[in-house]
Amino acid sequence: MGEAKKLGFYANGEYIVSKTEKYMDAYNPSTGEVIAKVPCCTEEEVEYAISCARQAYPGWSSTPVMKRVQILYKLRDLLVEHMDELTYLVAYENGKAWEEAKGDVLKAKEATEQAISAPSLMMGESLMDASAGYDTVLYREPLGVFAGIVPFNFPAMIPMGWMTPMCIACGNTIVLKAATFTPQSCMRIAELYKEAGLPDGVINIVTCSRTEAEIFLNHPDVKGITFVGSTSVGKHIYATAAASGKRVQALCEAKNHALVLEDAPVERTAAGIINAAFGCAGERCMALPVVVVQESIADALVEAIVEQAKKITVGPAYEKTTAMGPVVNAGHKKSVLAWIEKGLEEGASLVLDGRGVKVPGYENGFYIGPTIFDHVKPGMTVGDSEIFGPVLCIKRVKNFEEGLAVMNHNPFANGSVIFTQNGHYAREFARHTDGGMVGVNVGIPVPVGVFPFSGHKNSFIGDLHCLGKDGYRFYTETKVVTTRWFDEAERKKKTVSTWDGTI
Repeated sequence: MGEAKKLGFYANGEYIVSKTEKYMDAYNPSTGEVIAKVPCCTEEEVEYAISCARQAYPGWSSTPVMKRVQILYKLRDLLVEHMDELTYLVAYENGKAWEEAKGDVLKAKEATEQAISAPSLMMGESLMDASAGYDTVLYREPLGVFAGIVPFNFPAMIPMGWMTPMCIACGNTIVLKAATFTPQSCMRIAELYKEAGLPDGVINIVTCSRTEAEIFLNHPDVKGITFVGSTSVGKHIYATAAASGKRVQALCEAKNHALVLEDAPVERTAAGIINAAFGCAGERCMALPVVVVQESIADALVEAIVEQAKKITVGPAYEKTTAMGPVVNAGHKKSVLAWIEKGLEEGASLVLDGRGVKVPGYENGFYIGPTIFDHVKPGMTVGDSEIFGPVLCIKRVKNFEEGLAVMNHNPFANGSVIFTQNGHYAREFARHTDGGMVGVNVGIPVPVGVFPFSGHKNSFIGDLHCLGKDGYRFYTETKVVTTRWFDEAERKKKTVSTWDGTI
């Protein structure tokens, strides 16, 4: 490997060398090597990025929406053309296995395709003769500059899928605070946007610490914040930005549960759980880290899950034979290992230990193998808190009612799943689970982008979710115009107004 690349920040359509003296290391998780020096941009540089977005807004917002989405059509084609390059980049800087990294980029493409629908979804409403002689029309208009605060785990999908396409299709501009661990994927896609014809300043990207990111929360030119990250930070962002009159959508932590009833086919259910629990090394908010299973089939299910998990190939992310890559960096590996120790201290039964995994030729990579705890009891934090790693917890219950109660007791409610062949229980589960995204025999119940990503409870803070129709509402504001006209004969009978405009 050569010397680590020194990154700049992206503003007004160009990369700029930061004046900061503080740079942060970004790693190749598969090897443990530093691959980039990421600037902690100064407050002045964050302000500059916001000013670029503000200056680009008048021209971009006045561009007809039909023309705005033409750029997204071109961007979509460029994403397809550069699919392998972008897939490799995501795997290289994040650690996702090849197919998972490709899925990350495909999700950015899917959201771009949905944003192309902006001309239809931004259409307003009208009512003729809302009152006698009065017509009323509702318009949807852009707001201005948005800020997107991005996590490390989906470096293509979240900034360039969930945040950017819909925001700019609606006529806004955006400043992204890219994740310092994984900034290069979204920066590369920003270059493709420029190639597609996007005017300079519509998309801007900085990397910085939380101190500089605070600027977004109070800045008068920033109209809204879209955030993905921890619940504690999400609550802070919501409270601070909302107090400044900004709209906020904060997608936060999760501890998704699956309820497995005794009529579920064991092998097929185990396969679905394995994919959901250990895909992306557990570093996703729609991972499935907890299985709640009826005692009558618990032993058989645990045995099947353990046997299938043992067959997972752990290795470097960008080798296509790898089934599970490393976690993102040494600090996160240390955190996950501490959670495993915590589970042992709390008395859970460790039936598969992923610590100490070594990949020949990649001994310095940040690898953790699939890890499974059985007999996780109420009150054990390992079964209640987000670990964000390849750790699966098994909770045993007597029946459907107890299982549902265990799931709904958790403070997070991003997604929830039931495995059953019983239509009655499936329907009751969908009605009464707290989860915002529900799966019936579907391990990862993420809907396609035409629907919102709708977490509940401490998994989401705000009023309008990302994607779907909620997304368009978040990135637009309504204006209602009421008009009345008089015919010529009636007009001549009226006294000409002498109002001078003062109030």
